[in-house]
Order: sequence, then C-alpha cells, then structure tokens
Amino acid sequence: MPEILRMFGMRFYFYSREHEPIHVHVKNADGRAKFYILPDSIVLVKNEGLKQKDIKAAEMVLEENKELAIEKWTEYFGRSSKDEDF
Repeated sequence: MPEILRMFGMRFYFYSREHEPIHVHVKNADGRAKFYILPDSIVLVKNEGLKQKDIKAAEMVLEENKELAIEKWTEYFGRSSKDEDF
C-alpha cells in the first residue's frame, strides 16, 4: 500500500492494485474517503465516516500536493494513459 504522505492525522495512499483515473485514499481515526485527482480538480468520490472538516482538509492537502500524488502514482504504476492531460 504505497503512501503518499501523512498530514493532519490523515494518511494519504493508494493500493498496489489500482485502476485509473488517478485517485487517492484518505484515512483517519474516524473513517476513510476516496478522491479522484483530475487535471483541473480534486473530486470526492466516496466518504465513509470522515467529518466535513476533514474532507475539506484532505481536499486542501491534495490540491497543494497534486503533483506529488501524480508523481507517486506514476512511479509506482508507470505512465498513465491520461498523462497527456497533466
């Protein structure tokens, strides 16, 4: 389970057998969520227990670390078929 980073009590990661589009899972003590990393936005796909303030914090962290998330995904899985959009 490759980890991208930990911040504000949240773990940002993806699984070793993932699928496109590029996305990040976020987990803390309250629950977990999944966000797509799109060329022009970060989109919440699923939330299972994270509080609204944690969702907003996760979105902020992902927006500020979007390039890192894409880089880690690409390092692990290789070039994405959608890389030309980034």
